[in-house]
Amino acid sequence: MGRLKVGVLISGRGSNMAALAEACAAPDFPAEIALVLSDIPDAGGLAVASERGLATAVVDRKAYGSKAGFEAAMDAALRNAGVELICLAGFMRVLSADFVGRWQDRILNIHPSLLPAFPGLDTHARALAAGVKLAGCTVHIVRPVVDDGPILVQAAVPVLDDDDAASLAARILAEEHRCYPLALRWMAEGRVRIDGGRVRIDGVPAAAGALRNPL
Repeated sequence: MGRLKVGVLISGRGSNMAALAEACAAPDFPAEIALVLSDIPDAGGLAVASERGLATAVVDRKAYGSKAGFEAAMDAALRNAGVELICLAGFMRVLSADFVGRWQDRILNIHPSLLPAFPGLDTHARALAAGVKLAGCTVHIVRPVVDDGPILVQAAVPVLDDDDAASLAARILAEEHRCYPLALRWMAEGRVRIDGGRVRIDGVPAAAGALRNPL
């Protein structure tokens, strides 16, 4: 059985794409990146991907007269590259229900909050404004509703008294770079089962203990 072929969609610097690429570079990792695709021609992550020897493509949303045309071009580029699973990594376009349906249960997303809390944008500022004591990130299977879908893995970090949005984002980003490769490994190994709205991961024990803030 070959390695799972992954397409990574980016719009910016591609730090989570780089974390996935680093994981995939290990000879025993069960997935490989077949294509890094951006909707922004000058996205910084394209250069990062090229430096790693990864195939890249641009499907510029501005070049298409409709969302359907844009998504059809993305779909064609991904399928032509042999992509079997899509990872959204800072991709800033909302995918249509039609596109999500064509890739049912084969699109992952990483979001910088403990979903279902704080979907959408400005998550770190909103978390601080709400006064939460724990924040974090979520890898989930994509559904047509933004930042919704069965959750694969989450990581929590404490919110510190002197945090601002930037410092909290940096601490969460470090966890994103750990969680996304882990979720991709489980998908590639065929461990993931979707049971209603919940994910079951075969052979992975549940975490023990608790994280408290303040202690």
